[in-house]
Amino acid sequence: MPTPRELDMNRRDLMVVAGACAAFPATVTGTRAQPAPSGKPVLSEVSFSVNGQSYQLELDTRTTLLDALREHLHLTGTKKGCDHGQCGACTVLVDGQRINSCLTLAIMNPGAEVTTIEGLGGVENLHPMQAAFVKHDGFQCGYCTPGQICSGVAVLDEIKAGVPSHVSADLTGAMAVTEAEIRERMSGNICRCGAYSNIVEAMTEVAGRRA
Repeated sequence: MPTPRELDMNRRDLMVVAGACAAFPATVTGTRAQPAPSGKPVLSEVSFSVNGQSYQLELDTRTTLLDALREHLHLTGTKKGCDHGQCGACTVLVDGQRINSCLTLAIMNPGAEVTTIEGLGGVENLHPMQAAFVKHDGFQCGYCTPGQICSGVAVLDEIKAGVPSHVSADLTGAMAVTEAEIRERMSGNICRCGAYSNIVEAMTEVAGRRA
């Protein structure tokens, strides 16, 4: 049976060997690892309609729809928030369906009909949802508001079309515009200022006008 001194020596030897192994790559290379070169961007043409106007763009295939709108078409109403599809600030309507534009590539939407906050209405001719947000103070800093409004328009269309949500009591019957339905369906749009109750009031008023 090894003595405590022999065990102690073995532990010391093990630490020396481990330290040498850890330092070996650094002493051999002498430099830090460099990232692989990305090469020249691959460009591709894509055509789609934005707010009723046709565009044909030549874009890096990695360009998101959000960046195409903001950086190439200069439609900066759509906001870049988390850039991970978690806050909803970049919500736009594509062929009538709401999507997070930061999570889709521009080249994945050829021939699509894209509607941004600029396409819903302007200062002189507000969309009913925009007017309701103003009336009920459904925003404070306003950063998330374009995405909230685009999502709100789509939510009311979903309810009208009978598309159920996780809180719908009847999956096949008519859907009612309730606070629970609105909150559930709008849960992907984060308001950092906490104007949620005002947003619900604005959407409820618009839904009442549609009824």
